[in-house]
Amino acid sequence: MTAIKEAINKTDIAYNELEKKIIFRELEPGTMVSEKQLAESLDLGRTPVREALQRLSYERMVEIHPRRGIQIPLISIESQLKILEVRRDIEALCVRYAASRASTEEKQRMQQLAEQLEVCAEQKDDVQYAVLLKNIHRLLVKAADNEYLQLAMAPLQGLSRRFWFAFKNEHSDLTEASSLHASVLRAVIHTDAEEAVAASHRLNDYLTDFAYRSIKSR
Repeated sequence: MTAIKEAINKTDIAYNELEKKIIFRELEPGTMVSEKQLAESLDLGRTPVREALQRLSYERMVEIHPRRGIQIPLISIESQLKILEVRRDIEALCVRYAASRASTEEKQRMQQLAEQLEVCAEQKDDVQYAVLLKNIHRLLVKAADNEYLQLAMAPLQGLSRRFWFAFKNEHSDLTEASSLHASVLRAVIHTDAEEAVAASHRLNDYLTDFAYRSIKSR
């Protein structure tokens, strides 16, 4: 049992580290790397890295090419807009369910995350902000209590976060985005499904406008 837990933990470590490297472009978009290179860079064995890559592949964070290597997807405005198009309705459904199904404990955690995200934005801590965003998305899916939503949401999050971090303004986008995410959480906390959906749509509108603005900043 201990050996199994240790293997799972190493896979999680590999997954989290690789995801961070992709989101913050330490692994450059478009580059091809090998499983061996990644394992050595993380100081981990090939097995946990391979398992982590399978998860990342499902989430569209990497493209696995047999006998060639692992490719980091390019950053694409077109892809981002397609992701947001799908995210709009799926996230709205997620927060609607979460508003009616979230437990007291989950709502308490949402309150903590909303406050932490806003503080993090003020402190301009990108890495911690990315961690909090992921925790928020996971918690909302968990509160919605529908495993099929989780399957639908997973491929829509990581690349979208990478796009946002690639083009965000140093401070103003952190502040605005944190406020929009917090508004979604607080509507769910107050069991206001309609406001949760409206807040989710406002967030999606902001992200869509952000994507179009990024064209001008290139």
